[in-house]
Amino acid sequence: MIPVPGFEGRRIAVFGLGRSGLTAARALKAGGALPILWDDSVSSRMQAEAEGFAVEDLTVADWSGFAALVLSPGAPLTHPTPHWTVDRAQAADVEVIGDIELFARAIAALPAGERPKVVAITGTNGKSTTTALIGWVLKQAGLTVHVGGNIGIGVLALPKPTPEAVYVIEVSSYQLDLTTRFAPDVAILTNISPDHLDRHGSMDGYVAAKARVFQAQGTEGLALVGMDESWGRTVAGDLKVAGRPVMMISRSPSLLEGEGIRIADGVLRVDGLPDIDLRAARSLPGRHNAQNAAFALATARALGVSHAAAVEGLLSFPGLAHRMEEVGRLDRVRFINDSKATNADAARQALASYERCFWIAGGRAKGGGIDDLEDLFPRVVEAFLIGEAAGPFAARLGETPHRVSGDMTSAVAVAYEAATATGREEVVLLSPAAASFDQYPDFEARGEAFRAAVLALGARPFSGPAGAS
Repeated sequence: MIPVPGFEGRRIAVFGLGRSGLTAARALKAGGALPILWDDSVSSRMQAEAEGFAVEDLTVADWSGFAALVLSPGAPLTHPTPHWTVDRAQAADVEVIGDIELFARAIAALPAGERPKVVAITGTNGKSTTTALIGWVLKQAGLTVHVGGNIGIGVLALPKPTPEAVYVIEVSSYQLDLTTRFAPDVAILTNISPDHLDRHGSMDGYVAAKARVFQAQGTEGLALVGMDESWGRTVAGDLKVAGRPVMMISRSPSLLEGEGIRIADGVLRVDGLPDIDLRAARSLPGRHNAQNAAFALATARALGVSHAAAVEGLLSFPGLAHRMEEVGRLDRVRFINDSKATNADAARQALASYERCFWIAGGRAKGGGIDDLEDLFPRVVEAFLIGEAAGPFAARLGETPHRVSGDMTSAVAVAYEAATATGREEVVLLSPAAASFDQYPDFEARGEAFRAAVLALGARPFSGPAGAS
């Protein structure tokens, strides 16, 4: 745990007692604060009371007595309307912050010579794989690395800071909206495409939230920006105008000015260094993973890792669960779990990685559904549709062969039957292009349901790295 100083003896309101809320309360208490907890869920409040926390109804609390409100990232800060706790806090001139901001303040409170390095990764897609990949590369190079945030362990539950450590933190737009002093040594924006617009009000609001990862860096931090979308180019341009150190990552060399990493046909090109052929890395298939690898390479170099050691780490990466993860094989069929593809842009990365596939898709559709994937429909031998989006997705697929399967078990079974009937090597790909919340609590549970259905068919669990060959 990372104790949070600066609030000794002061009352801090904490709303939302999920993973980040309870962890924040523990870290505040360890730093000497007096956290006052509340949640709409009775069971969550009971758990907090069982841990010895003060639980008070914040709807009737005296907000003038609070030094801050620590808000769950799941509660809206601005859109569609501010959460009622935000209204109460702002009326009482109480600052509203989140767990990433508490982490930032804990690091900043340390003497300069005792501060660890911090790497922060955000973006619409690819941030979890990039986070895990950076953590892997740095660990293989012998560094002390702690990985967490929006992936895995909540940031304040990570080990206490030591001078030689590196924190590799995935941060969401919701978390960034609640930061003011977060100043990573390396900040990464992988890419931007429309997502979570209901929570940010517009695309401009969403881009602004993502760009907050750079807001407090100053001139000593390094910004790594994906340049393949117009929004990323705008962010990079603004940073350069402000005099910030920026390294650009792109598949289009014409978009790069000065130092950057170019991506072409699975090869990374860095001026003055040997090319890196990622086709030897089975867990990094597709153009999107080449971009993720470029971010990892640039980060490793910025932190003093040799080029050779960084390349060795990239090529040995075992992959990330639920992202292009091969979970099993049966006869001549491989089963790929890409449950983390919760929007069309993420699913595009998976579909583009295979010349043909039997596609399992559906869930709770996001804006636009699968409209933007039409150019990839010819790669779909047949689609098997699940969840709330099955009907709309079927209509959008049109003449592309498809069936409404309804649930995961049925979809896996019929997809396997169809794939094995061709008599050739085939791929059954779960890449839903939709959220999971109609049938599952999160994408991890959906991915595990896919894995269980695959193994129930008698498939051999895959013991090697994730991804396509």
